[in-house]
Amino acid sequence: MNSLIKLEITRALRNRKFLFFSVVYPSLLFLLIAGGADSKTLVDGTGLNLASFMMVSMASFGALTAVLLGNSQQIAKERENGWVRQLRLSTLPGRGYVLAKTASAAVVSLPSIVIVFVVAAVFKNVTFDAWQWLALTGAIWAGSLCFAALGVAIGYLVSGDAVRPVAMLVYFGLSILGGLWMPTTTFPQWLQDVADWMPTHAYAALGQAIELGNAPHAQDVALIAVYFALFAGGAAWLYRKDTLKA
Repeated sequence: MNSLIKLEITRALRNRKFLFFSVVYPSLLFLLIAGGADSKTLVDGTGLNLASFMMVSMASFGALTAVLLGNSQQIAKERENGWVRQLRLSTLPGRGYVLAKTASAAVVSLPSIVIVFVVAAVFKNVTFDAWQWLALTGAIWAGSLCFAALGVAIGYLVSGDAVRPVAMLVYFGLSILGGLWMPTTTFPQWLQDVADWMPTHAYAALGQAIELGNAPHAQDVALIAVYFALFAGGAAWLYRKDTLKA
């Protein structure tokens, strides 16, 4: 299993197109959205200025890109070309394959988080205490596991030809509805009510609470945990179903 994890990590780091969109692109979006904002104007209902708010949003967006798109598209392709079937004939357990996918995605997601933080600190003078930087990194990185499980589920749900449009639809839908691209306070009230139940909204809220010097809200942590259980359970069921078909 360790060999497979190393292989998956190496393959992910060699994919330049994937690295651009998961590591570099979120930082560019941050500068595009928050580059001209001042440090005094606060985002309604958050207590944070736009730079601090978008820093967490774009770090979360980058991690989401790495774990959701990376897992879903790669797994669907490997099912189609027979690689997953070959692994099933080996001694590797199913959980080992899923763990390898999650580990490789997590390795790529960490740089995407850190680079957004560095860009925010250097270009927008975003400052926090050392414990907040560490807590922000840990919370966003750990929270991304929820979407890694979703990526695995999508990879086993759809075929190689259909996985990209399906994954992109889920990816952009979660990003927009969760408020990663713009504050949900700009939404009409009915859409704000929907956004409150999105996993991406709870995901970004973890970091926003830490920025304010608070512990993440129990409701957000619980919502992420429930979604993780649903996504992981769905991924496990789809994996077993795919095994029976093979």
